[in-house]
Amino acid sequence: MKLLTRVVVAAFALLLVAHFIPGITITGLLPALLAAVVLGLLNALVRPILVILTLPISILTLGLFIVVINAALFQLASIFVVGFSVDSFLTAVIGSILVSIVSSIVNRIV
Repeated sequence: MKLLTRVVVAAFALLLVAHFIPGITITGLLPALLAAVVLGLLNALVRPILVILTLPISILTLGLFIVVINAALFQLASIFVVGFSVDSFLTAVIGSILVSIVSSIVNRIV
């Protein structure tokens, strides 16, 4: 039940961010839910590998390179999900930061 709640919260965050950021588009609720699931899978499977591989860069940038990894995974999710698109890498950076913030706030409330 907790996993389903997190997916719904992430989909809500994606829809909210897509509403306010012009370069991010989501065509409906189903693409938002699929994007939330794909983002969750990418964050669970691919992100740890990327963090380990880029550890020296992350140390040199004092952890700011993690934002680049999150944005890359955000943009990668838009490739896999039909109905979810991100125009540019800068849009992906802004979108991934805002989705993280909104998801954290809503998860604390729920």
